[in-house]
Amino acid sequence: MRPLLASLPLIALLGGCSYMPSLPTLPTITGEKVLGVLTPYRVEVVQGNVLTKEMVARVKPGMAKAQVRDLLGSPLLADVFHESRWDYPFTIRRQGAPYQQRLVIAEFDGDKLKTLTVPDDLPTENEFVASVNTFKPGGKQPTLELSEAERSALPPPKKSVEAAPTAAAEGPAPGRTYPPLDAKPGTGS
Repeated sequence: MRPLLASLPLIALLGGCSYMPSLPTLPTITGEKVLGVLTPYRVEVVQGNVLTKEMVARVKPGMAKAQVRDLLGSPLLADVFHESRWDYPFTIRRQGAPYQQRLVIAEFDGDKLKTLTVPDDLPTENEFVASVNTFKPGGKQPTLELSEAERSALPPPKKSVEAAPTAAAEGPAPGRTYPPLDAKPGTGS
């Protein structure tokens, strides 16, 4: 009888496994819901240099490496085997925003910039900010002040018969004396 009672919880747990979804229906990296109920938190991952059209437009062929570094920032990839090439990759994976991935390549001839390879989808600064801003204001915004018509429709304030006493009418609060800050406890001075 005792082994049968001990095996009942195990049988119940195994029976519960039949209601679990199969492995292909579990959530993927796209942010699907877990068991159809919960959406897991996705960590925001930003890697690389954010480069915009305005930044890249200031870089001209013939500039020194130091000037390119000042304008675009330090390259994320400066390969030891290709010292004449700097890679500026950028990726961002953020919940509620589309995945972005870009690569800007600067190639040098000695210390001078030879070419700058820029992707066609490189955004402007305003486009980039708009693409990563996932805040969506919901509903109608409340009004914070009354219009002139609403103010004139308000009833005038009632004048009270009995005026409340003011602090000025009562006079200043009674004074208190405090011991000096450098006095020793128990000495009184």
